[in-house]
Amino acid sequence: MTASQDEDRTHVRTRSRTASRVAVVQALFQIEQGEDTPEAVIGQFLRHRLLATPDADQDAAYEDGRVPEADIRLFEQVARSAVAGRERIDALIVDVLPPSWPVGRLDPVLRALLRAAGGELTVVDGVPTRVVINEYLDIAHGFFSGDEPKMVNGVLDALARRLRAPDPAPHPAPGTAAEEPHGAEGA
Repeated sequence: MTASQDEDRTHVRTRSRTASRVAVVQALFQIEQGEDTPEAVIGQFLRHRLLATPDADQDAAYEDGRVPEADIRLFEQVARSAVAGRERIDALIVDVLPPSWPVGRLDPVLRALLRAAGGELTVVDGVPTRVVINEYLDIAHGFFSGDEPKMVNGVLDALARRLRAPDPAPHPAPGTAAEEPHGAEGA
């Protein structure tokens, strides 16, 4: 496999995971706004909106309400985690927001985005915290042009500190030169 082919596969995988996260935000928004059960909405997305689209016009697929190239497993995992943990996630969001901004006062898309990110942060075997925050920050930029992405960044950082231990720093192997900090020889 050439380096170019490997890079293309990585880019497609990244887009499929981002597409899944966008779909989770959309599904959570629909769950809150509609009268269907969470399981019915998740099922609708799995059957009708996350189907692979063989056509090259990805923009048309999005306009038709489909989410092309989505990672279905990630969508299911995050959507179900966000739905199951909604009360806990909302309580954590309330803890980090100013008292004058209850969760119910947030824009519904922003609320869905924060719940989706909170759902992903609660997944124990999830992706690294910084990746989750960056992905949802990018999604926020796609939906909002004001100060909302800054707020998303701050809220997700605070949620991550409450939901996850910090990403561990790599530890050097015993007996390597990196074992002692620089300049610690004479200490």
